[in-house]
Amino acid sequence: MPVVIVEMWEGHTLDQKRQLAREMTEALTRIGEPAETVQVIMRESPKSCWSDAGKLCADFEIPPGA
Repeated sequence: MPVVIVEMWEGHTLDQKRQLAREMTEALTRIGEPAETVQVIMRESPKSCWSDAGKLCADFEIPPGA
């Protein structure tokens, strides 16, 4: 049973999460995994709890869609 864990910033809509779950499942079915065995776990964190190169992501401008 494959489990996909996605770490992402908070703020995604339910529709975006549905699309992500669907597309992750479809990707695994293309390599032979039955869809009913695929689990996708989405973990959201605020930008204030995520850093890049030693700087909090809340402290700099993130381009749309990034």
